[in-house]
Amino acid sequence: MTLWRPMAVPQTFRRLMVNRITYKFREACSIESVKTPKLGENDMLVKTRFVGINASDVNFSAGRYDPSKKPPFSTGFEGLGEVVQKGSNVTLPLSQPVAYMSYGAFGEYHVINQREAIPLPVMNKEFLSLLVSGLTAGISLEKTGEIKKGETVLVTAAAGGTGQFAVQLAKITGCHVIGTCSTDSKAALLKELGCDRVVNYQKENLGDVLRKEYPRGVDVVYESVGGEMFDTCVNNLAQNGRLIVIGWISGYQSSKGFATSKTSSSLPQRLLPKSASIRGFFLFNHSREIKPTAMKLFELYTANKLKCLIDNGVNSDKGPFLGLESIFDAVDYLYSKNSIGKIIVEIPSVPGSKL
Repeated sequence: MTLWRPMAVPQTFRRLMVNRITYKFREACSIESVKTPKLGENDMLVKTRFVGINASDVNFSAGRYDPSKKPPFSTGFEGLGEVVQKGSNVTLPLSQPVAYMSYGAFGEYHVINQREAIPLPVMNKEFLSLLVSGLTAGISLEKTGEIKKGETVLVTAAAGGTGQFAVQLAKITGCHVIGTCSTDSKAALLKELGCDRVVNYQKENLGDVLRKEYPRGVDVVYESVGGEMFDTCVNNLAQNGRLIVIGWISGYQSSKGFATSKTSSSLPQRLLPKSASIRGFFLFNHSREIKPTAMKLFELYTANKLKCLIDNGVNSDKGPFLGLESIFDAVDYLYSKNSIGKIIVEIPSVPGSKL
């Protein structure tokens, strides 16, 4: 086996590790130094440039996806970087920019198999928003929600990292789109993205708006909030309506987790008369759709048909987010409800410096 070794590859690097199972991310994780591993013939070592923050980072540290998984284990779902070392069977060149979705992405370097890499034309941090967030919206709306032209689609947390894409992709399909948010500035942004009706739930009651303005109900709901929002959405589904559960953020930072709905015990009587359905969506169960959907999203973006809103925390008290240490602040920022679009963290070549 032959390895090409650029001089820049260090003997050790740092990464985030989950050492305690808890939804309190700061208490769950710590930064540790590890030896740079030897590569298999199909592996590549990627120098991390940017990582994406997801609400589910808290779920992962809380052990909600795989209760059998015991610490310590690495964390982080997605990143962008460049190939700095590779095994003999890897066809991508050194210095190739790549995107990847792989557990353990929160590190200065990351080892991935060539099949996990999505080659990029340039190192553009906006591409990062098209991974977990964009793919979740794209695949779930098409495959799980089965949206069709002319339908009414409701997107909760519409100004968030994945909500922004659900709004735009539903509009591209030809749907009437309702989006919820918490501030006037987010409402203005959602109108720019194409929302036909924006509901600032700090000023309007979503249930009242839906009953008054959409008496026949909503055909498809893209739901990530949970709790009372989930209940309101269930109550306002149209005949044959489909509610896609892509998250439950209202319960993530608590011991309740997903158990925050008041109507779960009465779901049959709420769904049956309408022939409506609730459908769960977890991105990594749709591996066959990931690369083709990613290519479609990249094409829409490069054709200026899809906007990628990113937030590096420049408007937060502790931003901009730079380095592994700032991942903790970035997770807190996501749950503050002040972020707009996809939250990203830049990982510099030398800790404490800019790339």
